Order: sequence, then C-alpha cells, then structure tokens
Amino acid sequence: MKTTYQCLWVLGLLVACSPNSKVSQSTPLSDEPQYLLTVGNENVFAEEFMHMLSKNRAFDKEEDKLSKTEFEENFELFLNYKLKVKEAEALGMDESVEFQREFTAFKEDLKQPYILETSLQEGEIRKAYARMQEVVHAQHILLRFPANASREDSVAVYRMALKIKERASDGEAFTVLAMEYSQDPSVKSNKGDLGYFTSLQMVYPFEDAVYQLKPGQISDPVLTDFGYHVIKLLDRKPNPGQVKVSHILIRTDPADPLSEDRARRKITDIYAALQKEDTSWEEVCQLFSEDTNTKEKGGELPWFGVGAFLKEFEEAAFGLSEIGEISSPVKTSYGYHIIRLEDEKPLASYEEMEESLKSKILRDSRSGLINSQVMAIQKSRYQFRENTPVITAARTAISEQSKSLKDLRNTYTAQNLMDSTLFTIEEHGKTVADFVGFVERDEVVVKVGKRTPFDAWFGKFVETSLDQAEEADLLANNDDFRLLVNEYREGILLFNLMNERVWQRALTDTAGLKEYFASHRDQYTWGARTEALIVSVLAPEAAAPIKAFLTDKPYQPGLKTSLVDHLDSLSTLSYQVEEGVFEVENKPVLQEIEIQSGLQEVTVKNKRYIVLLGKQYPAGPKAFEETRGKVIQDYQEHLNETLISLLKQNFIIQVNEDEKARVENIVVGQH
Repeated sequence: MKTTYQCLWVLGLLVACSPNSKVSQSTPLSDEPQYLLTVGNENVFAEEFMHMLSKNRAFDKEEDKLSKTEFEENFELFLNYKLKVKEAEALGMDESVEFQREFTAFKEDLKQPYILETSLQEGEIRKAYARMQEVVHAQHILLRFPANASREDSVAVYRMALKIKERASDGEAFTVLAMEYSQDPSVKSNKGDLGYFTSLQMVYPFEDAVYQLKPGQISDPVLTDFGYHVIKLLDRKPNPGQVKVSHILIRTDPADPLSEDRARRKITDIYAALQKEDTSWEEVCQLFSEDTNTKEKGGELPWFGVGAFLKEFEEAAFGLSEIGEISSPVKTSYGYHIIRLEDEKPLASYEEMEESLKSKILRDSRSGLINSQVMAIQKSRYQFRENTPVITAARTAISEQSKSLKDLRNTYTAQNLMDSTLFTIEEHGKTVADFVGFVERDEVVVKVGKRTPFDAWFGKFVETSLDQAEEADLLANNDDFRLLVNEYREGILLFNLMNERVWQRALTDTAGLKEYFASHRDQYTWGARTEALIVSVLAPEAAAPIKAFLTDKPYQPGLKTSLVDHLDSLSTLSYQVEEGVFEVENKPVLQEIEIQSGLQEVTVKNKRYIVLLGKQYPAGPKAFEETRGKVIQDYQEHLNETLISLLKQNFIIQVNEDEKARVENIVVGQH
C-alpha cells in the first residue's frame, strides 16, 4: 500500500495557507443540507469542506477561528481540489484496476474501527483483561470421545460425565474420581489438579466455565475439542502479576533409580552453602547448575506470570516475598531447583496488553465465536433470508466427492438454476449466477476442511455478502466513515492526476522544461560570488596555526583537506572549515570583509573567522544545470496553475453564496 496516499497531499493543499483547524463535530451545519458549490454536474456539500478544515482545530473559541483571508484561501484551495478530482473521474482514473485495488485496500483498513467485528473483538479483549485480574485454581476430569465417534458415542460420554459430576457433588473425593476416570494424560502426575491459571491459558469453553464457578462448585460437563470436562474450582485470588527469578537446577534421571537420591543430597549441600554470607550465587550457579541455558548468566529466567511454568516451580517462585530471597529446594519433573527472586511487577495496564491480547484472541476459538456472533447480528440487522430449496438444489447438483467446483457455470446452466435466488439481504436477491461469479473470481481464501467445497464456498459467499451490506450501511448512515472514505478515494485520484499531469510531466518533459527556463531566465540568476575558504575559530589556540598555514597560500580547491591534515594535533571541535563558491549576499561573513583575493580576518557576532578568498564572479544568469532542481519545482507549479485554469474553463462552477456565508460565519472570527 502506498503510504504517500494517506491524504497528506489533500491536507497540504487545504491548509497550506491557514493555521491548523478543526471543526467541532457538534456544530450543526444545516437543518436541510444545501450544496456549497457545484462542479460540473456534482453538488458538493458544506460538510465535506468543514471536514477538511476540521483536522486540528475546533472553532468553538474565538482565538481558534480563521481570518477572512485565510477562509477565502482555503475555499479556493478546496475548489481547486474538487476540480482536479472531477477531472480524474472524467479521465476514467477511478475505473482502473490499480485504483480499485488501492482504494479497496484503503477502505478495508478505514472501516476496521467502525465494524461489528471490531466492537465484538474489543469486548472479548476487555473481558479477557478483566478476568486476568484474578487467577483461578481448578481440578478437572476429562472424558475423551472414541475415534470416529458417532452421535450415540458422544451421548454416552456426556452421560458418564454427568454421573461423575453427581458423585463429586455427593461428596466423593474429586482427586479419587480423577485418578479413576480422567483420560487426561497428565492425570498420573497431577491427579487432575491444574494449579493456578488465568485468562487465555486454557481453551475458551473451559476458561468460560471456570470463571463462572465459585470456590467449591463443580461444573456441568463442558465440551471442548478434547472431550467433556467436569471441573471443580478450588480457589480464586488476585493476580500477583509477574516475577523474574534465577534458579539452580540439579537434574534427575527417571531411568536411573539412584539419581533421585544423589540429586537430593547435592541440592541440599548447595542450599546449605548458599546460607553462608560469603557465598556467591553467581559462582555457585556457574559451577553446579545443570541448566546449560542459564548457568552462565546466574540462572536468570525470563519474566513469567501464573500458569506459565510447572506448578511446583511457580508456587515456590510466587511464594518468595523479598528481592534476593532464596527458596528451599523445590522438586519438579526436571529435578531439584533452588530459586532466587530477582524482581516482581504487577499486571500490566490494559493499554500495554491490548495488542498482545488481541493477537491471542484472534488465534484461539474466540475468533470463531466472534465471527459467528458478527454473522448472526448481520443476518438479523439486514433481514437475511435463505431460499432453502434453491440452496439444496445447488448443493445437490455438485458431486459430494468433488474436490473443486470446476464447471460450476455449465452445471447450473444445464439445470436452469442461474437466475434462481439463493438468499436475500434487505430484499436484494443474490442469485446462483452471483455465486458462480464469486467462485470464478477466486478473490478470497476459502478453507474447505471437513465441509464439501460447495458448503465452504457458499458460506464464504454469505459472509462476504453480509460484510458488503454492513459496509453499505456504514457509507449510508455513518457520516464520519463516509467522509473519511471519500477523502481517501479523492486523495488517491488527486495523487494520480497530479502525478500524471504535473509531477512526472515536469520530470520527463525535457523540451517543455527548457522552454520554461528560457522564458523565465531572469528568475534564475547568481548574485556576486567569490571562491572562499572560510574557517570559524571556535577555540583561541586554533587561530595561530590556521593563519600560519594559510599565509602566502593562494586559494585553490582541496585546500580544506590540506588544512585539516595540518591541524591533526588540534581538537576537531576547535574550528570549522567550509570551502567553495559562495554568493556574497547569502554569507554574512563575506558581507563584512573586502571582496578581494587574499587572507583576511573578521569578527561577526562575536565569532572569529579567518577567510582566504580566491576568484570573484560578477552577478549573472545561471546555467540550466546549475538550477535544474529549482526550475523543475517552478515548472511543476506552472503546470499546476495551467491545469487549474483549464479546468475552470472546462467545468461549470456555481457557488451557493448563502451556504458559503453560513460556513464563514462558523469558522471566521472577528479579527
């Protein structure tokens, strides 16, 4: 996407001659909108002009208002801008493939803050952050589905989960039930105890169920992709935030029966040594820790919060209360650890976590939930109605075994389905032919998965159609969005027109550029010039060696390098040197000396200069190559003025003076 397009050229044109400006959105423009001006056959309303003025200033206060001159300048710039957009449209620039691609991409970005999906995403982000204020401690029992489970299998698993819930509710030990029934592979080591965790650390249905329980409560069976869970909430407490710790690890080897005893004795000896005041944690860690990734840096681990590490390690780490405090040996599946607290911090603010929370939510099952909610709201809002018989006929016409939708058009044409309506949105029908065109354009990514190709593509067609209906609704009923989209659309057109008719033409039209230069030669002249080596003396000790080196030397190009080499024993901060051909009128130091060859010394504004002059050149015309950049700039402005003049002749312009006066009354102060 071209960042140049981000309306900077539009705003530059509109506010180049005025202070920053912003219109209060509460300012009523009109009870019945009247056009401000007409360009060609298009009426332009005051709200668009006000939108352009409203970028950085509110006109509620007298000191923020424009002068009459500034207002007229901005109005003229706005008129010129609309003329150029009209010309771009007349040239068909808005119909080009490149424009449509650019504009569509911009529009997709622009609508994100306004659409239902964003609103629902923000709701889920805020809910996740609110849940993060607490950590919860839960146990669970998982019942998995058998491979290729039938509906009857699923019902049987659900009924078993209900019975387990009843037994737990009647007082049977949850841990015993977990060891007997849970099919979670980790149950052998944790007995169904998941430890403390917080939002976004479990699959969403599981999290949602846990956060609705009170300590001691047992859930109804909860369905996730893993199976049915029965969950018991043990505790909930404020989130302690994050900690940074270091550790020393002595590993154990499950295959070696003696390693457990050796590791326990070794970690006990290390712990005893660390109790002595003269023992260095870093040295002990480097010598004895068996965590090769951290031992060379004092055993330091990254910041982590609840639910990120092994339960036993985490409980010990969060049990430390003072910086530098060392835990007693802690046993985990890796071996034995001694943990030292390095730092701690509370849960970050919502603003700090918003982007990371959004990223996590868009990667988990909440994303599908949000999409389902969006579609349900859209279907209700835009009166979505399916034509079930036609959808069934269209589905049936495609082979269930087909891996693609080849020959879709021929298949439906042969069965006279092309003109049949699949569904309606706000009474506007989408036909089978529309669906076929959607598939043939192949402009979207469709994941088939376990669905048939027809169902996958049809689902995407419905989703896209509803999104288009929401966008049309925004354009029709949301003034902010409509004005913003129009601003970007016209900004792209303006850029394309200016690039073609002004900017690039000035660069490529060599003949026109030189002709312009020839007819405006009097604008490109040199003042009186002189060759000069100018040395600014910044420290007193630099003056003598500088003068000594330059005395009796004539000016010649490259003398600066020789001087700097000669002064290599001096600090480079004790002087500054520049050399070249300078216009006298643009160099204050040259205006204070006699312009004649030779070495001179002068003080200007309390700064000492040593100057060696060379040849002098009288005032005269510049060669084309000497001023090419300025000529191109001026030629571009000339082409721009010519373009505006031509457009004012080609398009009929009418100004509604009453509406203009009303806008003026809002934004112009009593200067």
